[in-house]
Amino acid sequence: MTDSDRNKHIAANGPVTLADIAKLAGVSPVTVSRAINTPALVKPRTLEAIEKVIARTGYVPNLLAGGLASRRTRLIAAIVPSVSSTIFAETIEGLNAELVSAGYQLLLGLSGYDAGRELELTRAILARRPDGIILTGITHLKETRAMLTGAGLPIVEIWDSTPSPLDTAVGFSHSAVGALVAEHLLIRGYDRYAQVGANDPRAVQRRDGFIGRLNGIAEVELPALEMNSPSTFRDGRVAMAQLLDSGHGTLGVFCSSDVVAHGALAEANSRGCSMPDDLAIIGFGDFDFTPHTHPPLTTVRIDRRDIGTKAAQSILRKIAGDENVEAMINVDFRIVARGTA
Repeated sequence: MTDSDRNKHIAANGPVTLADIAKLAGVSPVTVSRAINTPALVKPRTLEAIEKVIARTGYVPNLLAGGLASRRTRLIAAIVPSVSSTIFAETIEGLNAELVSAGYQLLLGLSGYDAGRELELTRAILARRPDGIILTGITHLKETRAMLTGAGLPIVEIWDSTPSPLDTAVGFSHSAVGALVAEHLLIRGYDRYAQVGANDPRAVQRRDGFIGRLNGIAEVELPALEMNSPSTFRDGRVAMAQLLDSGHGTLGVFCSSDVVAHGALAEANSRGCSMPDDLAIIGFGDFDFTPHTHPPLTTVRIDRRDIGTKAAQSILRKIAGDENVEAMINVDFRIVARGTA
């Protein structure tokens, strides 16, 4: 019987099993299992033979069944609001690279900035028994918190700072970001100050930090525009038009993202505003386009990829039983001053 005939015979009797692979490769099922899970312990020629059979048959290991004894699936789940924004895309890249190098796979869920959707995703993900779960932010429904606590898995919350994480958090204080931006603008002493921001929890924290630092010094203007997350270039342009139409004097503006700031900059340029003397604009994120706008956009830089890398390292240490992982792992941020402020 040829290899092709053997494959057809196996397929006719149901999905290819580990025992089928062992039979075709002429080795024991234990050796096949070892080749899949710890290939470094298998002789190169034997490993090559097993891999050829797996490739020929299209066999997919049942890692859940294979991990029952160790209770490991080698799967890490992460829930993020969106992958359309560079903000989260680079974090995911850092997270994935670190996990793959450790032999883990990343299962990704998109919550769309919706706490209810996060709850649904958490329920679905936990049913698949991941070895750990990564969440964006520290604001969750009580049902989500209860579910995660009951699961007994390592948990890492990213992109935020808190003294009391569910397990471990990797991020920074958004309120402190807002205060730092206010300090930067106060040095130049503008007549008016405004904040243009989205309504997700982290953007709101940045807004509140900005307002808090200016409390008692200046009123902070907020455009009459409901900005959902992710906010857009158009949102920034419309908001800036409202601000320029509503008053006079020099103006310092903090935007919740570089995309919004780019829209605000376009509106300012269309009106011939002088920056940064008459108008200052500061964004958030330091996207790749910010040095190339006219004038170059001042923004807040965070190492987005490093958040993912540190989150992966933390969860892998917890899975390995390390009890010394810090509860709060802080990531630095700073203002990158360019032409707009």
